[in-house]
Amino acid sequence: MITLADLNALPRDAFIAALEGIFEHSPWVPAGVAATRPYPSRDALHAAMCTVVRDAGIDAQLGLIRAHPELAGKAAIAGGLTASSASEQRGAGLDQCSPDEYAELVGLNRAYHQRHGFPFILAVRGHTRASIIAALRARVDHASEVEIAECLQQIEKIAALRLADLVTD
Repeated sequence: MITLADLNALPRDAFIAALEGIFEHSPWVPAGVAATRPYPSRDALHAAMCTVVRDAGIDAQLGLIRAHPELAGKAAIAGGLTASSASEQRGAGLDQCSPDEYAELVGLNRAYHQRHGFPFILAVRGHTRASIIAALRARVDHASEVEIAECLQQIEKIAALRLADLVTD
C-alpha cells in the first residue's frame, strides 16, 4: 500500500508505474492523469482516471476492454493472468469450477466474444460462480453498444477496488 500523499509526490514515471495495474494492461490511463496531481482523495484520482477512459474514444476504450482476460479462460488456466486478475477470479471461486460450470463458462465466453468481439467483463468481487454464469447468460445477447457501456462501467468498478487495495487516503 502507498499513501495518496506519497503517490502524489512520485516522479511522473514512478506514478504511472505504481498505478499501471489499476486499468488492466493500460498504463495510458494513469499517464493521462499524472500531470494533474496532486489529488485530494483516492476518489478524486479514480474519477480523473475514469474521465481519461471516457474521453479516450471508442478505439482506446475497446483496447482497454480487450486487454482484460476471459473469466476462467485460457490465461487463467495457463497462469497468464495479472496478479490482480488472478486474485479476483480466485476470490470468486472461478479456479474451483466443476466440469459442468467450466464447460458452460467456456461456451458462454465463446458466444459472447463471437457476438461482441471482446471478452465479457464483470467486477467479480462479491460474486459467486453461479452469479457470474448468470450474468454472462443474461448479457450475451445484448447489443454490442450496450455491452461496451456495461464493460466500461465494470472496468470502473474493478479500478476502484484495485485502487482501494493499493492507495490509502
